[in-house]
Amino acid sequence: MAMTTLSSMAAVGPHVLPPLPYAEGALSPFISARTVSLHRDQHHQGYVDALNKAVVGTSYADLSLQQVVTATAHQPEHAAVFNNAAQVWNHNFYWQSLRPQGGGDPPPSIKPLIEACFGSVAACKAALAAAAAKRFGSGWVWLVQEAGQLKVLDTGNADSPTSPGQHPLLVIDVWEHAYYLDYQNRREEHVTVLLDKLINWGFAAANLH
Repeated sequence: MAMTTLSSMAAVGPHVLPPLPYAEGALSPFISARTVSLHRDQHHQGYVDALNKAVVGTSYADLSLQQVVTATAHQPEHAAVFNNAAQVWNHNFYWQSLRPQGGGDPPPSIKPLIEACFGSVAACKAALAAAAAKRFGSGWVWLVQEAGQLKVLDTGNADSPTSPGQHPLLVIDVWEHAYYLDYQNRREEHVTVLLDKLINWGFAAANLH
């Protein structure tokens, strides 16, 4: 299936659950088909359904997903719309951030930048893992590009990088539903396995600006 990059996630509502870029069981044994099914068909689909219901009859009904997220961010009166829109966007991005037989060496289009910014690929992975470990409660860990540099940051709940000039390259979901069936409370183990076996460095490279 074709890769969905940032620039291609601009379809106008009503919003739909996009297909996975791989078979439901393709991330096994590191993430089970049962976890992918629950995560996508219940949680992700639930956000899509709630978003479509929330925007009916509003000025957001005919906007793209990215436009809805941008228009409602940091506006408490629109929290219901933002939370569901942002969670749809984050999950769309998350599934693309993984791939079967992932991990390994990043492609030449991004590896030198990773090494310049972190010292090594291993150090970049360690920074992502450390951010996941320290994220209190639910949220996301991002590799972002800003002013030509790469950095790691974490966000809570539905939030994503919002500072001007920050471009997400890949994301790790650290909500419990992303890993609990397979790893129970062992979030750090899950993230380590994900970085070693599933992370999609090619997707990160495709999102470089």
